[in-house]
Amino acid sequence: MTSQVSSPAEQADGAVVGEQRKAAGTKDVRRLDRVIIRFAGDSGDGMQLTGDRFTSETASFGNDLSTLPNFPAEIRAPAGTLPGVSSFQLHFADHDILTPGDAPNVLVAMNPAALKANIGDLPRGAEIIVNTDEFTKRAMAKVGYDASPLQDGSLDGYHLHPVPLTTLTVEALKEFDLSRKEAERSKNMFALGLLSWMYHRPTEGTEKFLRKKFAKKPDIAAANIAAFRAGWNFGETTEDFAVSYEVVPATKAFPVGTYRNISGNLALAYGLIAASRQADLPLYLGSYPITPASDILHELSRHKNFGVRTFQAEDEIAGIGAALGAAFGGSLAVTTTSGPGVALKSETIGLAVSLELPLLVVDIQRGGPSTGLPTKTEQADLLQAMYGRNGEAPVPVVAPRTPADCFDAALDAARIALTYRTPVFLLSDGYLANGSEPWRIPELDELPDLTVQFAQGPNHTLADGTEVFRPYKRDAKTLARPWAVPGTPGLEHRIGGIEKQDGTGNISYDPANHDFMVRTRQAKVDGIEVPDVEVDDPTGARTLVLGWGSTYGPITAAVRRLRAAGESIAQAHLRHLNPFPKNLGAVLQAYDKVVIPEMNLGQLATLVRAKYLVDAHSYNQVNGMPFKAEQLATALKEAIDG
Repeated sequence: MTSQVSSPAEQADGAVVGEQRKAAGTKDVRRLDRVIIRFAGDSGDGMQLTGDRFTSETASFGNDLSTLPNFPAEIRAPAGTLPGVSSFQLHFADHDILTPGDAPNVLVAMNPAALKANIGDLPRGAEIIVNTDEFTKRAMAKVGYDASPLQDGSLDGYHLHPVPLTTLTVEALKEFDLSRKEAERSKNMFALGLLSWMYHRPTEGTEKFLRKKFAKKPDIAAANIAAFRAGWNFGETTEDFAVSYEVVPATKAFPVGTYRNISGNLALAYGLIAASRQADLPLYLGSYPITPASDILHELSRHKNFGVRTFQAEDEIAGIGAALGAAFGGSLAVTTTSGPGVALKSETIGLAVSLELPLLVVDIQRGGPSTGLPTKTEQADLLQAMYGRNGEAPVPVVAPRTPADCFDAALDAARIALTYRTPVFLLSDGYLANGSEPWRIPELDELPDLTVQFAQGPNHTLADGTEVFRPYKRDAKTLARPWAVPGTPGLEHRIGGIEKQDGTGNISYDPANHDFMVRTRQAKVDGIEVPDVEVDDPTGARTLVLGWGSTYGPITAAVRRLRAAGESIAQAHLRHLNPFPKNLGAVLQAYDKVVIPEMNLGQLATLVRAKYLVDAHSYNQVNGMPFKAEQLATALKEAIDG
């Protein structure tokens, strides 16, 4: 683990601290610049809660961090089996980081299945903390261990810490009136306490959280706190853990401001609320629960005080139908879903294109096709968002790049929808949705003004001088049609999916009019103002790596590695995928090679090659997990040398 230490000077500092503590009769403390920890166990072992609490305390301590929750699709997968393993990986550091890390330095394995499912990701020399109570013959046989891996020498290359977590937890809680089964449930808190001691994490926040979570069950709250403290004390007193580690706050990584830890789905929900307030419109969500988008529905349902209305519909089609109706009624309308739900919503998205009403379609992408991998990540809905409707039905597409960026992307998507009167796709994914990082809470004056002017009266004068309202008379700059709130006198007009006559909005089957309306709707999307794509190219490279969405972190980490090794490579990342930034063509033409890493089989590469006639090279992965930085660095080095 020496690669984690920042510098020889810091190693010396750590050694001095260690000698001072030894002289005082206390344990050695070593300073590290970063650590990657993975908690793993059964779905019922509370690994997501454990990881989330460790993350919250790490964020409050001031480290930069990135997380990767990974769990089965089943609500309660078979206990003790490989498919039932749930894990939570956290990478935290004293400097700016971008990914949850490639390989854990520490694995906390609550049972044999957790060990076997994760051991292949650990580098030699990593630390393994195992719950020895679960390594029974039956449990080991269930995952294919003929002999105990704790005793057969197979883990000799690691620093193994066998800890009877279950026994120690039950012993710590013997004064409580709990059954053994109830006491055993707190073993994740014992593990959390141990790791909190090991890495000098604050404890007050977790204890406060437990009191609040179990406010109606004070005995359970007290038992969990006791287990948490017992784990901390075990680390302090046991001889097996002779060293603890310190990762100082990342003071240079963050601009001045107020920060909090935030997941992508939570940031997106907050962004939608902020957009509705900045537009002075009520927020309406029409949604059907689907992994991994459901958290947005859950969060928005808590904010009625901000004028938010949430409707959990009976199916995907009803959800978007209600949202489109709310858009017609003058709300900032949103529908949330994942890939399978987008397929069901496609007809209504086409109706929104025809009606030219603002509507946000939030797609939290997951592995497919069909039900696919509901709890795993993928970027395979880009072409569906671009073309997955009948007829020529262009829709703008926006994609956030980090969990915190989901907040800004939601505001940006709302800006486009409200300004140009069009449905807008916001493409996040499971990696961003469930992952988290520090987020600087913006000041109110930093948020964009999204105020909308509704139609108030007639907007057109006929040849005879009569003033009338024309629902499809367009703004000369944006080509947006007026937004007329139902019930406004004099603004009555037709709606529906049949083609409209230009200007009047009357039903029209005229071929020339249809041609004109199709081209006008396309021109409106093509004319949307988006910022130029920025290129990071400090050395005049010949190879450009182009990404979109959640690949930003792994790509940037890989680019940093290559540059540190003396390689020259340029990087650009897209938020706007329809329309593309106006300078993208010129940027692509300026490089000899363009490499596009995607968690699909080359969807952005297909669009880029078709539009710009650039020989873009794809680097693809569809295993349900995000790219690893080392993996990308190797592929990009081959592209540079090839």
